[in-house]
Amino acid sequence: MGDIGTALADNINAVHWNPGGLGFQETRQVSLSFSKWLPQFNADLFYSYGTYGQYIEELDGTIAASLIFMNLGEFTRTAENGDALNKFRSNEFTIGLSYGTMLSDDLGAGVQIKYIQSNLAPASVGQAGAGVGVSGAFDLGFLWKPSKLSVFGENFDNVFSFGVNLQNVGPKITYVNESDPLPTTLRLGVAAKLVEDEFNDLIISADFSKLLVRRDSLGSDPIPTSFVTAWGRGGIETGVGMEYIYDQIVAFRGGFFTEPMVAGNRQYFTLGAGVVYDLFKVDFSYILTIEENHPLANTLRFSLLVDWGQLK
Repeated sequence: MGDIGTALADNINAVHWNPGGLGFQETRQVSLSFSKWLPQFNADLFYSYGTYGQYIEELDGTIAASLIFMNLGEFTRTAENGDALNKFRSNEFTIGLSYGTMLSDDLGAGVQIKYIQSNLAPASVGQAGAGVGVSGAFDLGFLWKPSKLSVFGENFDNVFSFGVNLQNVGPKITYVNESDPLPTTLRLGVAAKLVEDEFNDLIISADFSKLLVRRDSLGSDPIPTSFVTAWGRGGIETGVGMEYIYDQIVAFRGGFFTEPMVAGNRQYFTLGAGVVYDLFKVDFSYILTIEENHPLANTLRFSLLVDWGQLK
């Protein structure tokens, strides 16, 4: 759906899109995802994601644990004269713990704390240490689904939802003597139900996100200074998407993602579908790029969600 989800966050994957959505969850779920990364390079690059969450009555909310693993492939270490020495593999991973609860009948809030480790290269002779970086971060999100809403006399009860998520707030990650800021991002989202009847649901949604990082050749601003200075650089990433669901069994999705040239100039369409069978929900998506030979072209993403039903 154009890489959106801040205002939807309607299952355990709210851990990623907006932990505020965990407050609306009252079941036990597990979700697994997999995708090749930059398939056009034909390299051994992939990322996978898994999360488990459960409603806990004593905590009046849902807790969840998640893992993101990114395989960066195999590399060859060389000597100064170019001779091959040995091979090694690089990877990165994040472990997260989340909690979400309801602040009112239609407002959910959630927080996630994360441990981040990047294993770029092992230590070698003559180096001060291994190319390993460690950091920590937190996400804070809110999701509002107004059950009573009137605009200019028109009734919009249970039609709209609004989300906000501040992601990856934490110190810079350091490799030996080099430091890089985390991708701290502010995401805003809105969604609307255009159709909702016995057999048909049609939802449209949009996300707007801003990378709260300011860096140049001299370095980068620390948090929270970058919360202010970052607005003078880059631009706003925008995603819009639509989802049609028939009989709560089959879903078809489409979307478009774009960002300004100064922020990377990524632009692509997305297509997706999903099917529900008993406890299981299987989804896939496909990135359809505009440019030829784009590194994201032909990216496929697969996910499996298992929902054991109502616990509350």
